[in-house]
Amino acid sequence: MAPGEMRTVEWRGKPVWILKRSQEMVAALPKHDGELADPLSKRNPDELTPPYARNEHRSIKPDVFVAVGICTHLGCSPSTKLSPGAQPSLPADWPGGFLCPCHGSTFDLAGRVFKNKPAPDNLQVPRYMFAGDTKIIIGKDEKGEA
Repeated sequence: MAPGEMRTVEWRGKPVWILKRSQEMVAALPKHDGELADPLSKRNPDELTPPYARNEHRSIKPDVFVAVGICTHLGCSPSTKLSPGAQPSLPADWPGGFLCPCHGSTFDLAGRVFKNKPAPDNLQVPRYMFAGDTKIIIGKDEKGEA
């Protein structure tokens, strides 16, 4: 995958996003931590974030983000709004990320929810592992099946 490219796969009937973040995307993640409801993924960590993704980029490799594409508010699927800057329904200083069209929750490029939004939690990071440089196994990691 090229930097900035995103693919959606299905796992257990749910959309799972795989985003190849560019160096600029990764570098921008810490710049808006103060605007996030749970920047370190401390709420519901066992349910939403495996231990290896409890970091600022919420992933094993900083440039590869894997998340279940379902809003934690009422289960809608957010739209991709990866490009930074002003866009309809987003602030002028939008850093890039995801917008839930149902109730307006916004998530950054690590799936972390912004403050004062309906979604109570960050997007779920499923258990996953790399099986080589270009293959990801969703639903399984070194601890076994999810």
